[in-house]
Amino acid sequence: MSLRLRLMLVFALVALAAAVSASAIAYWLNRDAVLTRTQNAALDDFRKSLQDNTGSLPLTPTCPELQEAADRMAATSQKYEVLLIDKVTGGGSCAAPSDRDLFTLEVVPESLRKAVNRERPVTDSNRYPYHLYWQRITLDGKPYLVGGAKVIGGGPTGYLLKSLDNERADLNSLAWSLGIATGLALIGSALLAQAAASTVLRPVQRLGDAARRLGEGKLDTRLQVSGTDELADLSRTFNRAAESLEKRVEELSAREAASRRFVADMSHELRTPLTAITAVTEVLEDEAENLDPMIAPAVQLVVSETRRLNDLVENLMEVTRFDAGTARLVLDDVDVADQVTACIDARAWLDAVELDAERGIMALLDPRRLDVILANLIGNALKHGGSPVRVAVRTADDSLVIEVRDHGPGIPEDVLPHVFDRFYKASASRPRSEGSGLGLSIALENAHIHGGEITAANSPDGGAVFTLTLPRGTATESEPDDGDGSGADGDGDGSSPGTAEGNAR
Repeated sequence: MSLRLRLMLVFALVALAAAVSASAIAYWLNRDAVLTRTQNAALDDFRKSLQDNTGSLPLTPTCPELQEAADRMAATSQKYEVLLIDKVTGGGSCAAPSDRDLFTLEVVPESLRKAVNRERPVTDSNRYPYHLYWQRITLDGKPYLVGGAKVIGGGPTGYLLKSLDNERADLNSLAWSLGIATGLALIGSALLAQAAASTVLRPVQRLGDAARRLGEGKLDTRLQVSGTDELADLSRTFNRAAESLEKRVEELSAREAASRRFVADMSHELRTPLTAITAVTEVLEDEAENLDPMIAPAVQLVVSETRRLNDLVENLMEVTRFDAGTARLVLDDVDVADQVTACIDARAWLDAVELDAERGIMALLDPRRLDVILANLIGNALKHGGSPVRVAVRTADDSLVIEVRDHGPGIPEDVLPHVFDRFYKASASRPRSEGSGLGLSIALENAHIHGGEITAANSPDGGAVFTLTLPRGTATESEPDDGDGSGADGDGDGSSPGTAEGNAR
């Protein structure tokens, strides 16, 4: 649930609770006031009318006399019905109602009749033996007030029946009015919540947008700050953090650029003396049989280390091109099986590699860079896993998949996340190896420039499996070789013919 919706919901719930509570209190206060006023007016009028109209009756009136008195009592402005009960001349008792169809003795609750006829002892705190009692009842779904009292001194017992239907209608109108007011309060709270949410969340939204732009690399992103509240302080903190981050990134970028320039310049500067040294070592290698046996091992060491240094310089130059973004693809439609076979044959690996690839699988890619990837993956498998190495080529949807599997001990789980890291050595105690530790990282960069990926895993049957996935067709436009060493002449391919470098396992 969004923050805006939660804020509006909280506002609505608070407003609803407040409106319902206020409406309920107002309703019950008005209800009590209306009913009490009507009830008191009717009972006071009934008490006075009972005294006035029964005081002139004889001690034992006749039934018509009771009826006449009841009719007179019912004719007041309070509009209630009257029932008088008394002993009459000739014996027996008479019940005289003002409306025989509506008000009879059966309408009066039994508990009320008992209370009216119960004589209480007269004391200092109770001056009269009989009192006026009342009760609210419902007849045929309509509310009524029933009251009763006995005339002191042997007079009749009188009851009244007052309709409360008008009061109920008034209270229903009041309830509807309060309900409408509650609804309006709820709508008003929703609008207020919307306004408050917009006021509060707009700076938060701007802060979120600024944070996304900052995450996308737009380090010059800043927020306009106004006010002195907490959100303004947060915006100022964001601006300070963004400014500090921009300065830090500029410093790191400058250092990184300087490092790349240093590596590139160093590699170029080393090529000239290395060319001369390589020529000399080739001559020494050709004359190795004629050299003193005591000198021959030293000459062979110089030759191998010169070649290794030359490979390292070429690899560093290729890495520099990737870091600088100057590496380019020279695309061509190639038969993948022929390309893999050519890579294996050029390095004399035919006896150590099993190839499972059908001819006719065509793909648009850079043949030289594919050769670099395959040389590094297969060479790494041969060096660390031993032969036979199995290379399988297949297609999956619009992708080309090449799996290189060895039958060695596999890759330790703590090494797997780092096999493509530059200069990573699996054993810190043996930092020196035949490779430079750049082979697999160069292979991965060459896969990325094609829009592909390389993954490393351990096979359940033993051994390591490197999986190269490349698109069979690419949207990257073929560009001519601009002299950056990415052409097919083998310069800077990360692996010279006959060798392959990978991160040591």
